[in-house]
Amino acid sequence: MMDVEALLLPFRFAFMQNAFLISMMVAVPTALLSCFLVLKGGALMGDAVSHAVLPGIVLAYILGIPLIIGAFVAGMACALATGYLSTNSRVKEDTVMGVVFSGMFGLGIVLYVSVETNAHLDHILFGNMLGVEPHELWTAGIISALVAGILLLKWKDWLLHSFDPAQAQASGLWVNALHYGMLTALSLTIVATLSAAGLILAIGLLIAPGAIAFLLVRQFKAMLWVSVAINMAAMLLGTYLSFFLDSAPAPTIILILSALFVLAFVRRQMLTRRASRRRVQQW
Repeated sequence: MMDVEALLLPFRFAFMQNAFLISMMVAVPTALLSCFLVLKGGALMGDAVSHAVLPGIVLAYILGIPLIIGAFVAGMACALATGYLSTNSRVKEDTVMGVVFSGMFGLGIVLYVSVETNAHLDHILFGNMLGVEPHELWTAGIISALVAGILLLKWKDWLLHSFDPAQAQASGLWVNALHYGMLTALSLTIVATLSAAGLILAIGLLIAPGAIAFLLVRQFKAMLWVSVAINMAAMLLGTYLSFFLDSAPAPTIILILSALFVLAFVRRQMLTRRASRRRVQQW
């Protein structure tokens, strides 16, 4: 059996301490956003934006500007283009999103292979949590605090908008501001998670926590807190286990979230069947 010193070994290394720190930072905004995306059925939008930021990152590298600026601009361009095309065409929004994000992701790959860079594509796609630098911690921390604070402050407005945009407008809420505010928060959060999970795995953090909480609780306010707790625990546990498994932290985290989703689904099925039996017995 492993002794206490061996169990605490990951906490003695600076790169692991940074990995734990950025995990705690990005766990909150991704979990909160996942609740709204799951409730509104907008999971594909998170997938679209996370893939669409790649050309922005490559162009930012070419122009010599911060990568986060390119990623944010590309993410917002994808969201705005999707909204415009779906509004002004007969094609459904999910189809438009599939075309737009796959096209931008393909553009990003073409730009990347055509330009000689010292950047590692696998770090952009899959994250580099164990190589997080101090400026990335600051960026992730500031963005995470900003997004989480706004979501917690205005969660009731976004909840009404997710359920019934017409009712939200009739109540005096600025529907367009809520819509584009959510897209802005989504783009910023994906920028914050670039170092932790990368573009491809970020979508898991933007869907799984909310989906798990949706299966466990019935009230949306509780869903917010449960999703944050689940995401925080999964990210810290995945980062910790990756040290001993000699695996990348991000995929390990996603595997844990997937396993938790399966467990939550099985639990909900068992409760549903039990309730059905009770109703049958009462008859």
